[in-house]
Amino acid sequence: MTSPNGGKHSMFVVVVFLEAKRGRQDTLRRALLQHALNSLEREAGCQRYEVCLDPLEASAFLLYEVFVDEAAYQAHRELPHYAEFRVLTDPWIRSRRVLTYEMITGSGSA
Repeated sequence: MTSPNGGKHSMFVVVVFLEAKRGRQDTLRRALLQHALNSLEREAGCQRYEVCLDPLEASAFLLYEVFVDEAAYQAHRELPHYAEFRVLTDPWIRSRRVLTYEMITGSGSA
């Protein structure tokens, strides 16, 4: 199967929508920022990890993550710092939606 970007290796993009439980927005924000830093520092396959906050709804977050490939993303989900992050933050999260994409253009394309 030919890749949509002409056969070049594509980066793997993960977009996560999170909604914090009432009263947990600040705590979750701090944990998300630390997790982003940990992922970037500890994982060669994690190329970008952005934490965004909805300016109109302080409990709504968007995570934009770019990995070198899907295998790097799957490896990310198996690492101890990811497991610790989930155990810590899952009780603070009201909803989570994870979407994945293949990057076909942009600075992440090889």
